Amino acid sequence: MSTSPQTDAPTGPHEHVLHRISEELAVTFTGVFAAETIERYVFESYAALARTAKIKTYLPILTRRFAQDRLNALAHAKRMRPSGVPEVLFVCVQNAGRSQMAAALLRDLTQGAINVRSAGSMPAEHLDENVVTAMGEVGVSLGEEFPKPLTDDVVQAADVVITMGCGDTCPIYPGKKYEDWNISDPAELDLDGVRAVREALRARVEKLASGLITMP
Repeated sequence: MSTSPQTDAPTGPHEHVLHRISEELAVTFTGVFAAETIERYVFESYAALARTAKIKTYLPILTRRFAQDRLNALAHAKRMRPSGVPEVLFVCVQNAGRSQMAAALLRDLTQGAINVRSAGSMPAEHLDENVVTAMGEVGVSLGEEFPKPLTDDVVQAADVVITMGCGDTCPIYPGKKYEDWNISDPAELDLDGVRAVREALRARVEKLASGLITMP
């Protein structure tokens, strides 16, 4: 798990783009983080995603989203820019199945009333195809989601951390609620099995949401 941004990974033809992303995010986080901190986060986020990416065409776009989300998490954790809503983090091994499904279901159910993130202790290259299909069947698109590595900032930002099959890789911080959900890994299931996982997660997500906010 990454705990401090590093900029020593090769960036090749994307270096100029990463500097531009850093400059854009520096405007977004004016008065919150120094430009140097933002650049470190951008380059470190790129390096983390590049480790599993076989095709690097879209890496800058994904890097911007990943770095911005991490910076938002850090700003919330340090009370520099609190989100004002409960924060939930779902963690599994590959961030390609269970944690993505749970996050998408909670996001769809609460419509911004809860800030939701997901991550993986050993993220895969891409989401499981059956997971994308099963979620699409209930009108929840995962088309713009991607596996993300677990980082310390998103754990610090979370009020509730839900783990699924990733053991003790998630650090423990005081004042947070931790739960471990015993849910089958979709990577080992056919489409019908993934549908069953989706419904099991839906029931747990609804219960989680009802404990965090007053549902309409």
